Amino acid sequence: MVARMNHTEPERETADERFMDLEVKLAFQDRLIRDLDALVRTFGTRLDTVERELRELKQAMPAPLPMGPQNEPPPHY
Repeated sequence: MVARMNHTEPERETADERFMDLEVKLAFQDRLIRDLDALVRTFGTRLDTVERELRELKQAMPAPLPMGPQNEPPPHY
């Protein structure tokens, strides 16, 4: 029975180490997901703001003049 305990003890340490490694990886992944979520939310808010400002600029611009000989500059320009 002693030989059996000695044989399983290194396996248990290996399993414990693997479990700890998995816990560490999970913690890092959880943090990364939270950070990326915050970044996506920030960019979403910024995109909404830029789209609103673009709509306002388009509405504030005068209508383009129709092209034709009466609106073209003289040839010497």
